[in-house]
Amino acid sequence: MASKKLEFKNGQFVVYPTQGVGKVVRVEEQNIGGQKITLLVIDFERNKMTLRVPVDRAEISGLRPLVTNKKMNEAIESAKGRAGIKRMIWSRRAAQYEENINSGDLMRLAEVVRDLQRRNATDQMTFSARGLYLRALERMAQEYAVLHRLDLDEASEKIEEIIGVPKEIDLNAVEEDDPEEQEEET
Repeated sequence: MASKKLEFKNGQFVVYPTQGVGKVVRVEEQNIGGQKITLLVIDFERNKMTLRVPVDRAEISGLRPLVTNKKMNEAIESAKGRAGIKRMIWSRRAAQYEENINSGDLMRLAEVVRDLQRRNATDQMTFSARGLYLRALERMAQEYAVLHRLDLDEASEKIEEIIGVPKEIDLNAVEEDDPEEQEEET
């Protein structure tokens, strides 16, 4: 089965699996090893990085356009679900989560977010689990932010709000005294 060739334009947002969302800034031709090669120049502003991908290798590299709003909503619904069975030792699960994060596939990112999110405000997370969760959430939020014209932090908060991740408990917060109670004490 022949696959359709992906077309990318200047100014288009794209997803590169290991870097997240970037913007095609131009298409250029370079002479490399005596061959003329057409390259997509992609700027990843967040990572302060520019990547050049040969047009004929774009699909093989996993480069893809942003998902639709419908696909994003499906991924968020998936992230709301029950966590998958965790019968593997952590190092293998962590490697699998890392692979899912670097796949560039939104549904696989949603699986990582689903499996690693805190279910209530008192849940504890290991340092490595928290790092994986935050990276997966950030990759989802990058696409969500572009689709909904939000900044990355707003997009992350919105996704967590939709999937029902509890807010952090501020252990340093001091409950303020009620002024009426103070009057009764005097």
